[in-house]
Order: sequence, then C-alpha cells, then structure tokens
Amino acid sequence: MKYLIVCITLACFGAIFYGFYIQEENLALGHKFIGSGTVGLFLVAMPLFLIVYSKGKQMKDYMLTEENIKKMREKETEKTDNQ
Repeated sequence: MKYLIVCITLACFGAIFYGFYIQEENLALGHKFIGSGTVGLFLVAMPLFLIVYSKGKQMKDYMLTEENIKKMREKETEKTDNQ
C-alpha cells in the first residue's frame, strides 16, 4: 500500500510540474494539470497516507484532555525531580 501512495504522490507532483512546463504554450491545459495534480495530492494521496499510517492509534491520545494534561504535568515534575 505504501508503494501505491508513493506512486500516486509522484504522479501528482509530476502532473503539477508538467502543468507548469506547458503553461507557456497552452495556458488552459497547464492549469488543468496543475489543478488535477493538486486535487490528487490532497484528496487522494493524503487521506490514503493518513489511513495507512494512523491505523491502530487512538485519537484521544493526541487530544488535549484533562487526563493528558495531568500526565504531562506528572512527566514534567519527574524531569525536574531527576535533575
């Protein structure tokens, strides 16, 4: 799956660069390549990346909740006590 994500990302960047390359000759087609590459990058490649690499992780671990604030404060006091 990660190879598919890399291929999609490279294809999107390739479309963007190709759009900039042909923009001088054919402005409308250049804008279409740039736009489709950007859409592919942010609506296809990024969600696939996030789905694959965030599998098995809990969202609550990354949110700033009262429980996580207490854990951070405990770790901070442990660091200052050890020094």
